[in-house]
Amino acid sequence: MPSVDVRARREAVVREHMESENAHDFDTTIATFGHPRYELVATGDVYDGEDAVRGYFAESRRAFPDQRNELVALHHADDAVIVEFDVLGTHLGPLRALPPTGRAFRCRSSAHFVFDGDQLVCERVYFDRLTIMRQLGLAHDSTSLAGRVTTLVSHPLTIGRALARRVARSRK
Repeated sequence: MPSVDVRARREAVVREHMESENAHDFDTTIATFGHPRYELVATGDVYDGEDAVRGYFAESRRAFPDQRNELVALHHADDAVIVEFDVLGTHLGPLRALPPTGRAFRCRSSAHFVFDGDQLVCERVYFDRLTIMRQLGLAHDSTSLAGRVTTLVSHPLTIGRALARRVARSRK
């Protein structure tokens, strides 16, 4: 485990990083990195380098201009500070090909702030895309009527094959 001093310095960096993201003070956010890098595990997106990270900030805040995080818990590891937080926002701008829905979301998430010594070198974020998509009205619970209809329309062959297997098993 890192020394108490190293842990305190790393925690201060993470808190400054998260607070500056909330204030949309991205110059400060970028300055918390030794090398700016975000990895969004749920989407597979990687933003490596200052230009790419600034592009991520522009794209995500265009879609969610009020995007912010609320710290829930913070833990230390050998080479990381692990943060549990809620990410919140309102979908007021385009999100890639999706037009704005005007709906808000809240999603419990986790981020690994990876350090090389005292230098932050990566924020690796874990979240559930489906939670956000449901709250934005872009996806449905698969057990709801809307979810079942969507699945039937989107995957008729898969549903047809499953029904055929069910009928075949019931005849045995």
